[in-house]
Amino acid sequence: MKTERININEIKPTAYKHIFDLYNDLKKSTLSASDFLLIQIRASQINGCAYCIQLHIKEAIQQGEKQYRIHALSTWREAPFFTKEEQIILEMTEQITNISATGLSEELYQKAIKHLGKEKVADIIMGNCCINVWNRIARATLLTPVPSQN
Repeated sequence: MKTERININEIKPTAYKHIFDLYNDLKKSTLSASDFLLIQIRASQINGCAYCIQLHIKEAIQQGEKQYRIHALSTWREAPFFTKEEQIILEMTEQITNISATGLSEELYQKAIKHLGKEKVADIIMGNCCINVWNRIARATLLTPVPSQN
């Protein structure tokens, strides 16, 4: 049975301030809008956060992301639709989101630094931290996705 959970924003409005600051900083980072959305959608899939999946897929479509790429995201290794850079970002997203399993491997970290540079790797790590915080809030408070009107 699903119970009514608290709305943190109503109870403690300042609680989200620093998360929004990080989110807005990432919007101006080395991550393209597409990169950041791929991170947000893939991490949300892994975390089982239906609210964030729906929110970020809608945003991705509005920004022109191809639906065939979104549909293939959970199987990105088998899909030919993602660039080498995006594949590194997605693999980092999986390892960071599942951090307790193996951490971010040295091999992937070095590959990312070589191909993307230190600043972009830092932004990828922080992008993952940001969405994983939002996923945990949404899952803990049982946020429910709202059907899209389009």
